[in-house]
Amino acid sequence: MNAYNEAIEYLYTRLPMFTRDGTSAFKKDLDNTIKLCAALDNPQRKFKTLHIAGTNGKGSTSHMLAAILAEAGYKTGLYTSPHLLDFRERIRVNGQLCEKEFVVDFVNTHRELIEEVSPSFFEITVAMAFDYFEKNKVDIAVIEVGLGGRLDSTNIIQPLLSVITNIGFDHMNLLGNTLVEIAGEKAGIIKRNTPVVISEYAEETAAVFLNKAAIEHAPIQFASDKYETKMLGVDQDYLTVQATDTAGHSADYQLDLKGSYQVKNLAGVLLAVDELRQLGFEISDQHVHQALKNVQATTGIQGRWQQLSKDPFIICDTGHNEDGIHEVLKNLATTAYDKLHFVIGAMRDKDLSHMLPYLPKDASYYFSAPDMPRAMPSEELRKEAMEFGLTGLDYPSVGAAFDAAKEAYQQGNLIFVGGSNFVVAEVLASLTQE
Repeated sequence: MNAYNEAIEYLYTRLPMFTRDGTSAFKKDLDNTIKLCAALDNPQRKFKTLHIAGTNGKGSTSHMLAAILAEAGYKTGLYTSPHLLDFRERIRVNGQLCEKEFVVDFVNTHRELIEEVSPSFFEITVAMAFDYFEKNKVDIAVIEVGLGGRLDSTNIIQPLLSVITNIGFDHMNLLGNTLVEIAGEKAGIIKRNTPVVISEYAEETAAVFLNKAAIEHAPIQFASDKYETKMLGVDQDYLTVQATDTAGHSADYQLDLKGSYQVKNLAGVLLAVDELRQLGFEISDQHVHQALKNVQATTGIQGRWQQLSKDPFIICDTGHNEDGIHEVLKNLATTAYDKLHFVIGAMRDKDLSHMLPYLPKDASYYFSAPDMPRAMPSEELRKEAMEFGLTGLDYPSVGAAFDAAKEAYQQGNLIFVGGSNFVVAEVLASLTQE
């Protein structure tokens, strides 16, 4: 293969892909990842790592920590998933996408290995990221869990620090039907003698983390016990959050990630920075303040309460489970508009009873289906939504739904795009082509 597009097409078509195929692509062991990395001479053992898990907030937390480390002068790898526009979003160093040539060379060099092991798309992507970070001699890499934790392909690393953001209902068909069961899967990233930060204390799940940490002799701290964070305000540029530690010292932080849920994430980020300092990393308060103001520019993160346009007024957010939707609703409640146009789509395997009942009934809905086999047909989504009092029309594509919302838009309205990563991705792609 000589072309990047050929290499990506090979990976997409040859390998099982969770975002496209659903649970059939999820491998319930680490065997393939171990085989792949062994064949690559275990690159993941040759650089330092942070490991980030959680139902919501793990992506934002990963990007914030990567931005802080890069601002402090460390060559910082960042592995995240899924991507929104470009496969290479998954693998970055100091915010820069991995080169197309690297992807092509990796596939060409290891094609025989890929076909021998038959990994999932996610498994080979993880191995590719580890290989890239090792070849680029990163000082540290921030590794975001894909799904769960215990059986996630990223869980072959031995990190300096583990961070678990929060626990909520998502992927119950794979992770369990109770918060305790889901927490047990996330707790699987807690490693022996390795400190762990839990961003948010919750009565129902705290014992799961405490017990696992005790078994592993892992020092554990809950960030919400160490930092009290509250939103001071939000404007066109920044969310301002005040953080007060247990000694009573307060500082105000400006975040360019403006969703209200970042108030919770910030506590975990600040405690993780404290832990990194204890481990010898030289990170000043100025580094933290400057990095948090520039996370989007530094890391390229998109889709977190992101304003796409002022006129028409368009916001997107990738929140797609119960907790994520609650946070979206909090943000909508603090946003000024007189009519809401909601462009929405969902996957077939989503339990929509954890999302649809909470959505505003006075909005106009534009039901759509992302362009992938796993997507729920828009007509089916509309019928389910009707049972919860949500009304609107169904459209054959995300693009058609988005166009209809823009056509109906009037001054003072808000168009919100969400319900699925893939709805947001298709709208972002359409805007980049305009």
